[in-house]
Amino acid sequence: MKRRIAIVTDEPGWHGARLREAFARRGWDSEYVSLQGCGFDLSGGGAGLKIPGFDELPAGVFVRGVPGGTLEQVVFYLDLLHALSRLGVCVYNDGHAIERSVDKGMASFLLHTAGIPTPASWVVGEGQDLSQLLQNEFKAGNELVLKPLFGSQGEGLIRVQETGDLPGSEACNGVYYLQRFIPTGGDDAHDWRVFVIDGRAVAAMRRQGRGWISNVAQGARCHPAVLDTELRGLAEAAVAALDMNYAGVDILRDGSGNPYVIEINSIPAWKGLQRVCPVDVAQQLADDFLYCCQSNSSMEAVG
Repeated sequence: MKRRIAIVTDEPGWHGARLREAFARRGWDSEYVSLQGCGFDLSGGGAGLKIPGFDELPAGVFVRGVPGGTLEQVVFYLDLLHALSRLGVCVYNDGHAIERSVDKGMASFLLHTAGIPTPASWVVGEGQDLSQLLQNEFKAGNELVLKPLFGSQGEGLIRVQETGDLPGSEACNGVYYLQRFIPTGGDDAHDWRVFVIDGRAVAAMRRQGRGWISNVAQGARCHPAVLDTELRGLAEAAVAALDMNYAGVDILRDGSGNPYVIEINSIPAWKGLQRVCPVDVAQQLADDFLYCCQSNSSMEAVG
């Protein structure tokens, strides 16, 4: 009987289909699972987790999406991932990795303390610290970018060129995550997305934005890119700093060519990347995930 894998997602789409095909090529069955349908059942024996479609724990859990929601809901979803890890199931990326990356403030802190070049960033509430920060940055001739502390795909970004550009605190739930704007030396923004699996950069693309935002979801164009030594080393170091199985690392260079890690995505899309690179990203992800599952099973057997 084949061992079965849970692909955690609410919208399988193209990425879910590619993963299922990749697992099937290696002889593994997989099922899509929404965390919204999972829960704890501590009324009797067993593992204490309810996972739709699984009478027993899956052989592994590949995380392709964590639903949004209230604070309680998000904590609950992450608790489910933590519980699976606690029960010895390989979770890829696990709850801790997702927590570290989805919180831009913590991700920036970890990159900074690891000595990885990132734009100057601040996480502050409304008040004197915010006013002084704006005053100092504008006086120095800098611009800022306001980003949702929890967000992705370039949504909700605001370029702050003067104090009036900053929305009220209710727009960001009382916490401002601000990053110094880094011009890339042209009219249109561009950066690099580097895909890292098992600590190794396997593919890269150059993203050319329309205006100052270079996310593919916001209309950026994807171009093939050479995965040079600098991009490779920086991306791999960034992923190591956040201790992740796989990630998409966004890197830009300023007008002088100096590189900065802008963000790390623990649930990265790769459809645009796949169009411009020869690497079969889904198969590489599936192979590394299955290796982790089998290694985890061997350790459990030894234990």
